[in-house]
Amino acid sequence: MMLQFVDKMVPYKVFLHDLALELAPLLKQAMSDPSEVISQNKAYKMFGQANVMRWVKNGKLVPVAKRPGKVEYRISDLRCCQGIMQDYL
Repeated sequence: MMLQFVDKMVPYKVFLHDLALELAPLLKQAMSDPSEVISQNKAYKMFGQANVMRWVKNGKLVPVAKRPGKVEYRISDLRCCQGIMQDYL
């Protein structure tokens, strides 16, 4: 069985193998996350303060908890924002 792409045809087993090689590191990283939510300070350290502030400003990232002196974000939301190609034009 072959899969046809715009530029080439690839056997299904080769496609699955290549896909698994790309997904394995992402899954390993996701499994090593300590908890589901992290503080804003830790998010700044992990993903960069400018990135987190830009995602919040653009509405791509929403805090899940806002308490006095404490803002928290979901790690899955941060990883999603990290994986999106930025359009700087």
